[in-house]
Amino acid sequence: MTDIESLPSFTISSIREGLTSKAFTATELAKAALAFAEKENAATNAYLTFSPERALKAAAKLDAQIAKGEYAGAMAGVPVAIKDVIITKDLRTTCGSKILAQYIPPYDATAVFRLEAEGAVIIGKTNCDEFAMGSSNENSAFGPVHNPKALDRVPGGSSGGSAAAVSQGTAVAALGSDTGGSIRQPASFCGVVGVTPTYGRVSRYGLVAFASSLDHIGPLARNVEDAATVLQTIAGRDDFDSTSAFAPVDDYRALMKHPVNGLKLGLAKEYFEGLGAETGDVVRAAIKQLQSLGCELREISLPHTKYALSCYYIIATAEASSNLARYDGVRYTTRNDGETLSEMYRNTRGCGFGAEVKRRIMLGTYVLSAGYYEAYYRKAQQVRALITRDFSNAFEEVDAIVAPVSPIPAFKIGEKIDDPLAMYLSDVYTLTGDLSGVPCMSVPCGESDGLPIGLQIFTKHFDEATMFRIAYNFEQSRAN
Repeated sequence: MTDIESLPSFTISSIREGLTSKAFTATELAKAALAFAEKENAATNAYLTFSPERALKAAAKLDAQIAKGEYAGAMAGVPVAIKDVIITKDLRTTCGSKILAQYIPPYDATAVFRLEAEGAVIIGKTNCDEFAMGSSNENSAFGPVHNPKALDRVPGGSSGGSAAAVSQGTAVAALGSDTGGSIRQPASFCGVVGVTPTYGRVSRYGLVAFASSLDHIGPLARNVEDAATVLQTIAGRDDFDSTSAFAPVDDYRALMKHPVNGLKLGLAKEYFEGLGAETGDVVRAAIKQLQSLGCELREISLPHTKYALSCYYIIATAEASSNLARYDGVRYTTRNDGETLSEMYRNTRGCGFGAEVKRRIMLGTYVLSAGYYEAYYRKAQQVRALITRDFSNAFEEVDAIVAPVSPIPAFKIGEKIDDPLAMYLSDVYTLTGDLSGVPCMSVPCGESDGLPIGLQIFTKHFDEATMFRIAYNFEQSRAN
């Protein structure tokens, strides 16, 4: 039987070895993972729904395949958690909102389907900020998630539940979604690896839309190799998503083991101006470590970075206003009746949506209104093009850009919840990656007063291989 105490140290490769050597079966591992996750959830509130039936059915199928000597898949037996904004067939998907509290989807997201096709065992759905709108995971209708590294701290958002699940060891890997930093910032706060792939690299089919031109699905994992394995499993063209790319998917696990000597790394001055010592010292030490591995450092500028926050909150809220219009109490949402249709809409949306979602809907509706569309939304799209051009120009000079993930480590629960602007500023270094659509990731690089700090790596569109190469070599240098 699988030793439950060893679960937090499991990786995809160690699970593969355990199944091959018959040290444990997929069913034993699934039972242990479910029991451990349910036990730990009392402290962190990382999961909203567990899926024992689905997990044990998948595990039994794997055991039968292994017994017959058949190929079980790249993710065989791996306990995986799924952020609750990603659709799962016959498994409750709430988006962290009262308005979808009882929603049971009739189909799987493409990313979920591809994971299970390669043998992954889905153990549950993770807590998140409502409709992925937040930077701390305090906006969930089902209560905040607590950071496993310090239970009085936030895990980051909006994929805080997925990051917490991986950090506490209840899932070996997890899927999150990233619109403005919602994978990388929680990964940094919880001390795990988080990857935001190129826009279009992973199908968005089955991802409940927040801001469609910014949303990404990506992995969170305990190490770089596991993150690369998960991304390679879920990436690629999908006919169900017209925005998914035809670009070939590289063999990330093979390419990441190439040395990094000679690679040119850009240091954008905009990411280091005013950066506090608690984060800055750790990030600068990580950059020196990369330099010691043979990377060449170059000072660069991304001049339109200062406009990213304003640009993002115009585009994201405008798209959110449009996407969330469908939740009206008529079709698949919770309904609060009224005497008229308008009253039913008001009652349903007024009670079903939380404060942050209402705030963003109102702002988005305002910037899309006839009198302000040109002044705000159209102007923000023009600025977005300039931010994208900044990255294109930089990548003509360097192979990658390295930067902090967040200006601060994980803050205390309740510290910023009443100050939306202060909360928004915690994503100031991650927004540009989503606005430009380039691949980016967070890899643990140290701690400040016991709280994890992440190093952010950007590369050009569809060059995740170089991103993983830098992250893997850095990770190995820290381990040795």
